Amino acid sequence: MSVAVQVEKKRGRVEERKLEATALLNEYLDWPGVGQVFRIERRRVVGGKESVEVVCGITSLSPEKANAGRLLALSRGHWKIENRLHWVRDVTLREDECRVRHPKVAHLLASLRSAVVRLLRNTGIRPLIAVTERFAEHRDAAIDCVLQRIK
Repeated sequence: MSVAVQVEKKRGRVEERKLEATALLNEYLDWPGVGQVFRIERRRVVGGKESVEVVCGITSLSPEKANAGRLLALSRGHWKIENRLHWVRDVTLREDECRVRHPKVAHLLASLRSAVVRLLRNTGIRPLIAVTERFAEHRDAAIDCVLQRIK
């Protein structure tokens, strides 16, 4: 078994992540390509109040390719992408409110939203919600911004 622990203190909270990984259970799993299983325990203390979350997972990466420390880093990297792009698309651009159900159109709209997030980040204006509100009121400024980026 491989174990990795990471403690992070910022913004008034303490978060500890512990990942335990093993390949010992692989022979019991009917899962093609399984490399190892893992368990992540997240403990957060915010304002003196503690919460615990436990997540289990399966990966095709063998212990030789990814020990517990690497799996923990990969997990954190996933959430950086989730928080940096998908949360912005969901909240700022209200993607979850979209009622389009045709797979090709939904994929196209998701790609366009990702491009919009990139363009908005390139303006340098923070937070992104301020940019979207500004451009909603001043559409000509939005078009000018896009045209300047294309040149």
